[in-house]
Amino acid sequence: MTQIVKVAVIQLYPKPLQLEHNFNKAANFVRSAAAQGAELAVLPEYHLTNWKPKEPGFAELCTQWELYLNKYKALAKECGICIVPGTIVESHPDEDKEENRLLNVAYFIDHQGEVVGKYVKKNLWGPERDHLTASTRHEIHEVFDTPIGKVGLLICWDLAFPEAFRELIAQGAKIIIIPTFWTLNDCNEAGLKINPSAEALFLDSMLTARAFENTCAIVFSNAGGPPGRGYAGLSQVTAPFIGALTRMGSCTEGMIVVDLDMQILEDAEANYQVRADLASEDWHYDYRHTRRGVGRGEVRSGSREDEDGARTREKEKL
Repeated sequence: MTQIVKVAVIQLYPKPLQLEHNFNKAANFVRSAAAQGAELAVLPEYHLTNWKPKEPGFAELCTQWELYLNKYKALAKECGICIVPGTIVESHPDEDKEENRLLNVAYFIDHQGEVVGKYVKKNLWGPERDHLTASTRHEIHEVFDTPIGKVGLLICWDLAFPEAFRELIAQGAKIIIIPTFWTLNDCNEAGLKINPSAEALFLDSMLTARAFENTCAIVFSNAGGPPGRGYAGLSQVTAPFIGALTRMGSCTEGMIVVDLDMQILEDAEANYQVRADLASEDWHYDYRHTRRGVGRGEVRSGSREDEDGARTREKEKL
């Protein structure tokens, strides 16, 4: 029997630094998604705070991360729905600095309110690098067993890196979820002169390409916002053969619920055989997953001691 996964993609405007307001609005969408039979609800990146790292009080608000993670866990259990609550910016003590370090974190919470997946953003967009701490290169992109199947988590600018997708599908990910805060203003002046909608073109093109080249489905939830402020929106669920199964228009705030037929992914792999090629012994390209096992700690070549030492050194830097 073909597996159908009902997915709700929520595109909302995060009112700057208004955590409780934004949570309540998000919770209303999640409850509506559950009432429509959705098994998964996905929210945008920075949906609690907006991206205002220079505003007074931003860093202090990030100390409340655990409170809101627990709120989402309770909401998932109440509604019987899996939730990816966009990203939550977390403040953690840094032994080497006076100020705390900030992590941009995505969670997968199952329908019983349990966290079954966690990912710290690895590829930071330029302006984020002055404020956030990324996960290290030695922390692999993990795949999580969830009630809807094998899932990978990426965040926003990760979309630009096909290597991240390759690492996930090599471990069997079928659905890749990408909470995002991507605006039309992320393009530089030169690009905007050529095409004011360059970033929208980037998003639509990359989402379709990634779905085809990895025979996977992508759940992409972006922030929306008031017209004229550059919010890109375009939240969508994308699959090979089809492209966007459904797609929000520009900066509209709202929710879309779509039936994702998982058989599409099997049919696409039967045709393109991307995963089969990646797994073959004579694969042409040296990705990280060809040097490491698909499980944590398994190394196919090189010294385990060298690898563990590198991990330790990286952690000591944080």
